[in-house]
Amino acid sequence: MSEQTVSTAAVQADPLKQSATGVRPISWKYPITYAVLAALAVLFALTIPAGARTHFRLSSGGDFFEIPLVELPSRPAGWILAVILVALAGLAIWQASRRVQTRLWLPLLFGVLFVLAFLVWAGADRGAVIPLVTMLTGALALSVPLIFGAMCGLVGERSGVINIAIEAQLLAGAFLAAVAASVFTSAYMGLVFAPIAGALVGALLVFFSVKYQVNQIIVGVVLNVLIIGLTGFLFSTALTQNPELWNARQQLPRLPIPGLSQIPVIGPVLFNQTILVYLMYLIVGLLNFFLFRSRWGLRTRAVGEHPKAADTVGIKVNRMRVYNVILGGAIAGLGGAFFTIGQGLAFGKEMSAGAGFIALAAMILGRWHPIGALLAALLFGFSTSLGNTLATIGTPVPSEALLMLPYLITILAVAGFVGRVRPPAANGTPYVK
Repeated sequence: MSEQTVSTAAVQADPLKQSATGVRPISWKYPITYAVLAALAVLFALTIPAGARTHFRLSSGGDFFEIPLVELPSRPAGWILAVILVALAGLAIWQASRRVQTRLWLPLLFGVLFVLAFLVWAGADRGAVIPLVTMLTGALALSVPLIFGAMCGLVGERSGVINIAIEAQLLAGAFLAAVAASVFTSAYMGLVFAPIAGALVGALLVFFSVKYQVNQIIVGVVLNVLIIGLTGFLFSTALTQNPELWNARQQLPRLPIPGLSQIPVIGPVLFNQTILVYLMYLIVGLLNFFLFRSRWGLRTRAVGEHPKAADTVGIKVNRMRVYNVILGGAIAGLGGAFFTIGQGLAFGKEMSAGAGFIALAAMILGRWHPIGALLAALLFGFSTSLGNTLATIGTPVPSEALLMLPYLITILAVAGFVGRVRPPAANGTPYVK
């Protein structure tokens, strides 16, 4: 045995030497997860009845051309997908054993194929068609408030302020959007007032946490309780007693983009939306650009990572935090408008239903990055849409179990299953000059 082999074996056997020499320890968390899911896909294939077929609809009435109904033989399709998933799981195990970093394409491809294998099994011989376009459209719609909420939390926490009050900002935005749209009989007026409500909640958050240095988590929890109680009280009094004036339904119209909205599959999903969804595209793109490629973004990240160093170069740390948290509140208020004028619904008690906390988990899962938070929020929205769709067509899986998926993912995200995530270093720490 050569000296190099002996040295390598000694390093691998001693964790202290591993850290000293820079050898990355093996993490089996994700390879084991892939293996379990691949085994589950094999189980799906084994339980598909012989001769069963699964039907998918990929087009809608306004497309440039109609895609015929896709009919797959369920058992062969299930086995093909299961074999590919087993191969990908084996690749992940091999990469982990060799300490090779897994590229982003592997989890994305694995996730898409696993969902497809599940749909093939769930729709096998059920006498129903799985509407993929409708499912994807619903996933985007359910993700809209989560994306706005995640962007709100991201702007605040990149500045060093923990925002637990996203739920309150979403609910306040939904409330004021419904009231303004009803009073002015215009959904667009609701879109104007919604960010004002979220910004006001953000102003309360920074007033106590920055000016008086109250614990930011406690302030956020108190604001959630306050806004839930206040909107519930106003709903039970003014809105319920005179709903024609204060709580009439108003809905933002869809604005299909000519040409793009008629592209099969992606057109109806992405380009036949309301102005609120288009604003979401714009805000995510602008945040991703300005956060990493502008003076504002550099200063925001500086006050979140090292406020003392930022102060020494002339950056007003607390002023920057105040402005950013209020800006984030306005973004969350827009997300809250989706619950009312975005869907054409009247305001109801606690209608945000915990979306603010899921948005917070999406921000953590996305590692405080706009694109990562966007993808995490889309994952939560898709899991909810998947549960709704399969509950409609009827599957062997109880609908309650499917509707638990986004909350289960939320628990796994905040419990650290996604791996070690590092928030901004000064996050939650008041700055005193």
